Amino acid sequence: MPVTKKNEKDPNILTIDIGGTNIKAGVLNSKGDLLSEFKKIPTPKNATPKDVLKCIKELVDSLEDNFEKISIGFPGYVKSGRVQTAVNLAKNKWVDFDLAQQVSDIFGKPVRLINDADQQALGVVAGKGFEIVFTLGTGFGTALVFDGDLLPHLELAHLPITKTKDYDNYIGTKAFEKIGKEKWNERLQQIIEIYKTVFNYDTLYIGGGNSKHISFQLDHNIKLVSNKDGIKGGAKLWDLEEKYHVFTIHPNKK
Repeated sequence: MPVTKKNEKDPNILTIDIGGTNIKAGVLNSKGDLLSEFKKIPTPKNATPKDVLKCIKELVDSLEDNFEKISIGFPGYVKSGRVQTAVNLAKNKWVDFDLAQQVSDIFGKPVRLINDADQQALGVVAGKGFEIVFTLGTGFGTALVFDGDLLPHLELAHLPITKTKDYDNYIGTKAFEKIGKEKWNERLQQIIEIYKTVFNYDTLYIGGGNSKHISFQLDHNIKLVSNKDGIKGGAKLWDLEEKYHVFTIHPNKK
């Protein structure tokens, strides 16, 4: 009986991180502590909603811990639990797709869906002043947080940085593979200088799979963070009030 009461008050949370390279999932307690192994499988090439839902089901079936809520980070613009863009997946298949509702109906649990960089930010920021998070992976993810409050998501990755490239094209994985580590680091330094000038942030956090390639000295207010650091964001997402782009989607009654 005490266990039941604890679960009702402090439910476990399934956290899903959908990326252009891998889809990851694990179960957290409400404090963000990982209760299960954080498992991942490769994201299918040109992944459609059907592909991603299949991967999520496969991952969750492999987890042993129970959960009562679900958090999802998605690599694109999300509004009211619906995906609007998915440039690094099958981009023409995701427009206005009700991903949160689909996942909620599969597992019979409430779902919160936000941009993947926003979810990572919730797990790593200190909650003091104006903080920005970069995720360097398949694309260029960004999140903006002020005094611990997640600000409305902006797809800054798609601002132009040259006549022919946006930030995704300029600093993403394809660019890294094409231009090499040295040139890629030069580009990242250029981006940081732009963000210093435009945003005047108090702290910048840099994560994502390609952050391991950073070879230059970072300023005192720039911190490297790992995917494990960002996992806690899946729990903190449920501490937020429903506003801006944070909505709770409940399973449809059958």
